[in-house]
Amino acid sequence: KLSCDIIEFCAEHARKFNPISISGYHIREAGSTAAQELAFTVYNGITYVEECLRRGMDVDSFAPRLSFFWDVHSDFFEEIAKFRAARRLWANIVKTRFGAKNPHSLRLRAHAQTAGVSLTAQQPLNNVARVAIQALAAVLGGTQSLHTNSMDETLALPTEAAVKVALRTQQIIAEETGVANTIDPLAGSYFVEYMTDAIEKEAINYINHLDAMGGMLKAIEDGFPQKEIAEAAYAFLRRVENEEQIIVGVNAYTDDDEIGIGEIDILEIDKSVEAEQVRRTLEFKNERDSLEVQTRLDALKKACEENLNTMKPMIEAVDMGVTLGEVCDVFREVYGVYTDPGFS
Repeated sequence: KLSCDIIEFCAEHARKFNPISISGYHIREAGSTAAQELAFTVYNGITYVEECLRRGMDVDSFAPRLSFFWDVHSDFFEEIAKFRAARRLWANIVKTRFGAKNPHSLRLRAHAQTAGVSLTAQQPLNNVARVAIQALAAVLGGTQSLHTNSMDETLALPTEAAVKVALRTQQIIAEETGVANTIDPLAGSYFVEYMTDAIEKEAINYINHLDAMGGMLKAIEDGFPQKEIAEAAYAFLRRVENEEQIIVGVNAYTDDDEIGIGEIDILEIDKSVEAEQVRRTLEFKNERDSLEVQTRLDALKKACEENLNTMKPMIEAVDMGVTLGEVCDVFREVYGVYTDPGFS
């Protein structure tokens, strides 16, 4: 009974107090520039805050729980500047735009992940160097937590050996380089300060434009951020094709073997794993209270149809054994499948 009470308390505590993450990672992975990632992610944060305020919450009651999730690419100083600009930009917005009084509300907590899109199938061992450089940029920029990709993730799920190299990369940075021993170690560098100002200015221009459009939701409906990201991705690929943007092992310093699969071991998943997971899923569904499951799904569907907050009925459904796929089926039935305006 005590164990159950502790689990219930921890679950409730997590729902109330865990950080709320606002992700820019997939914006960048889709092809945005660093400034676009910064601007669109911060504006998503603005949209979160505005909605909470609309529902009667005080900004200082939830802003300290907000955190941001950034992508980290190989342009070393640009990435460092992006983190620095993000902290300054968010602090100013929360203070001046929303009137926050709690100093914790002004803090931008950051998680970062090295750029999956930068990994290459060609000469995959090169990805170890890419990840190390990107991870160091994130640390120098001031991230609070970090995910380092494995060298083989562009080819398959990572092997245990590749995962260990990614882990050791972080540990070497933390334990051997000394870069984590001081706050903002590149502050005062003329170039870094210039880059920080420049990327913040570009992000502010985007934010002002989004304000003029009526906010992020309206901009998404009009297809603006999608178009900006798509154009940036296309421009990058054109530079690679024209060898204006060098990708080592892809369009320069290439080997005869186009895809370096033979250079490293590749993880192969036994097909029996899939069969076992299917069996377990069917067994799980058969053991559920099917009537209660359907009741919860109906409640979730009703909340969707009546435009109510879906979080409570969704949590109740999951607690009764409803699967993620079944939740998504309800959303697809009510809302349909989203397609970007102008790209459908």
